[in-house]
Amino acid sequence: MPMLFRLLAAAALLTVASPGCSQNGGLPVTSPATVQQQLAQPGTVLLDVRSPEEFEAGHLPGAQNLDYRADDFAQQVAKLDPKQSYVLYCASGNRSGKAAILMQEKGFKQVVNAGAYKTLQENGVKK
Repeated sequence: MPMLFRLLAAAALLTVASPGCSQNGGLPVTSPATVQQQLAQPGTVLLDVRSPEEFEAGHLPGAQNLDYRADDFAQQVAKLDPKQSYVLYCASGNRSGKAAILMQEKGFKQVVNAGAYKTLQENGVKK
C-alpha cells in the first residue's frame, strides 16, 4: 500500500507541474484535436502571438501575427471583434495563455489557448 501511495503522489506532482498548464497565470492549453475542431468552426480566427521573426520562420497556414510582447499588444487586441472566436498559439503555450487571459479580461468570450506551434504542426492542425 505505501508504494501505491507514493505512485499516486508522484502522479499528482507531475500533473501539477506539467508544461502548458496555467501555473504561469495563463489559460491552460487545449488538446490539438479540440483545437482542430474549433478551427473548423466558421469565423474562428487563428492568432500567432509570437514575434514577427518567429512568425516569419514558420507559422500555421491562415494564422495572423499579433506579437504578445509588442508595446501596442493591448491596443491591437482592442481592434479585434470580441464576438469572434479566437485560437491563439505561441512557441510553448505560455504567451498564448497569457494573451488569452488578457483577451478574456477585455470581454472576449471565445478564446482558446492552442499551445505550442511545433505541437500543433506535428499534429497536422490547420485552419
